[in-house]
Amino acid sequence: MARRAARGAALAGAVLTGLVVAAAASGWLYLVQPSGPVPGPPLPDALPLDELSRRSAVPLLVFVAVWSAAALLLGLLARLVRARRLTAALLLALGAGSFAYLTTGVSLLVVRQVPALDAFHAAARLPAVYLPAGLAGLGGALLGRRGGRDGEGELAPFTLAALVALAGAFDMFVAIFPEYESSLVEQLAPLPVPGVGALLVAPVGLGLLVIARGLARRKRRAWQLAVLLLGGSAILHLVHGAHYGAAASALVALALVARRQDFHVRGDPGADTRIVARTLLFAALIYGYGAAALWVNRLTADQPFSAGFALRETTAALLGLRLRGSAHLSGTFGQWFPLSILGLGLTAAAIVLLGWLAPWRYRLRQDARERELARRLVAEWGADTLAPFALRADKSYFFDDEERAFLAYTVVGGVAIVAGDPVGAAAALDGLVSRFIAFAHARDWRIAILGASETWLDLYRAHGLQSLYHGDEAVVDTASFSLEGRQIRKVRQSVTRLKAAGYRVDVLRPRAIGDALRAELEAIARAWRGDQPEKGFVMAIDALFRLEDEEAVFVIGRAADGTPAGFLHFAVSRAGSALSLSSMPRLRTTPNGFNEWLVCEAIAWAREHGFERVSLNFAPFAALLAPEAELSRVQQVQRRALLALKGHFQLDNLLLFNRKFLPGWERRFVVYEHRRDLPRVGLAALAAEAYLPLSGRQRR
Repeated sequence: MARRAARGAALAGAVLTGLVVAAAASGWLYLVQPSGPVPGPPLPDALPLDELSRRSAVPLLVFVAVWSAAALLLGLLARLVRARRLTAALLLALGAGSFAYLTTGVSLLVVRQVPALDAFHAAARLPAVYLPAGLAGLGGALLGRRGGRDGEGELAPFTLAALVALAGAFDMFVAIFPEYESSLVEQLAPLPVPGVGALLVAPVGLGLLVIARGLARRKRRAWQLAVLLLGGSAILHLVHGAHYGAAASALVALALVARRQDFHVRGDPGADTRIVARTLLFAALIYGYGAAALWVNRLTADQPFSAGFALRETTAALLGLRLRGSAHLSGTFGQWFPLSILGLGLTAAAIVLLGWLAPWRYRLRQDARERELARRLVAEWGADTLAPFALRADKSYFFDDEERAFLAYTVVGGVAIVAGDPVGAAAALDGLVSRFIAFAHARDWRIAILGASETWLDLYRAHGLQSLYHGDEAVVDTASFSLEGRQIRKVRQSVTRLKAAGYRVDVLRPRAIGDALRAELEAIARAWRGDQPEKGFVMAIDALFRLEDEEAVFVIGRAADGTPAGFLHFAVSRAGSALSLSSMPRLRTTPNGFNEWLVCEAIAWAREHGFERVSLNFAPFAALLAPEAELSRVQQVQRRALLALKGHFQLDNLLLFNRKFLPGWERRFVVYEHRRDLPRVGLAALAAEAYLPLSGRQRR
């Protein structure tokens, strides 16, 4: 009770002291009168009690200086009572604004001798009421105490982003429906200022919508732009006549300043040079276009063509000062030229803005030391059948602090695509996942793990990630595999037919393959692929001879004359006692059953050499495509949609091929952060696997 009483007394004392500070600021405005002229415009009705003596105006600089000092004291007072930034900003803005509104309204009532309603209505339109509120709120936002826990206020960025988006939507509404320009909608829109506001309302509204998305992603640059734009909007309101729009813009800007610690995602430091270069390029193109258009239409001008004339006209059009046409240009050219320049300028500004707010550019990095460390960890800990594929050259590596574990990833369209589960000591994986999430978030990358196994789903969930079933990996147990029995008779027939035709198999390590045979195998792979790109990212090797001698096996099928007709390329997982199929190219002239025969030979070789498992093709959505599967109505719709994609992705073909060998099935998942990310994650995954024309992977 004593503590509560002391707290209440402190708050009461703070309120009383705040009133004293506000009253003192008003008093100082009456006392401080500059002897000479002060630069800048006067602020009308800043001293409403002196209106009869025509001294109600105060130089704007003097007014701002006095109330800035008062705002500093009010902010320190809020800090003393341990008020948090947002609370301090809103309460001080409300308190100072109410004080100025009441004192000004009463003063106008006394001096003008008008009805009270008219006096207070006039006070609500005075910049001298809104400026103290804004400055006091800014003092609280800057000097108030920061919120306690970092996790506190997780909704604040989204709430502020929604408010900024709403402001942008208001602007766009006013731009599309100008007949509402005098309504409440226009009053609340950030830029309904006549003249300048009419010109800027549409691009500013669009800019606010773009910035809102960046705010939701906690981007520091989006925060800077939002504060600048909304703060400038509030100032424009005050200059051209204060009303509700000034209060709306100022309050959102104050809230952004107060919650500035929430917007900590830094922009790509490497983007600054690109943005400057891009800006200079756009400027050169726009001014070049302007000069060329003016020269071609020089007869429509009222003065001779010159570089200075072209520079002035293009600049004025770019700033929107020639929106209704140029006085120096006649005819239709004088009407469309300024609009074309302004359109080009807005387009260029939008491109530059989006580039400045974009996620960090991905830079592929894989030095010799990291590659050797990754090889060692795969050899020691890579029990998962997908682990060897982490050694692709187009993946970057991310290690834990002690370099006991790593994951392989690339970035496509702002999505960090992780290939399979992390590889390394189990005790290090929790810290590795935590560090990578922080690493990706700092660069504004979304996260997706493709081909995740069930083993580590609980680990991902512990870090706030979600999972979605993706498909099944067909894994053959070499000890129990047999060609006997009715279920596998078609495979047995293929094997018998190929052997009778004189086909034989060679199983070779990479070091045993000479230059001539290597050239033949690469030619078979190129002919099989044709014009199509090399598909695969999670469960394929990007080059036939990428892996070293103990990391790969070639199962080569030779025709009766001894020439290679096709082959299977396997990655070796020593820790998992497994072979993982990477590719199976063949000549188009090979007989049916060729691949089935090679798989059986590979399984037999693996059993003889101590490998317990052989991983075949991954079958996407196998549980949905299985003919005997019992599906819900939603799953039936999904199945029909997947079958419609058969010609593009061979989904059911992979499943049917795998089922011939009676394998075991290991479920694989896509791990992601938010459901709203799934469309983007899906496109990024297809691009990473080379199923889309452009991979979107930026490399340096």
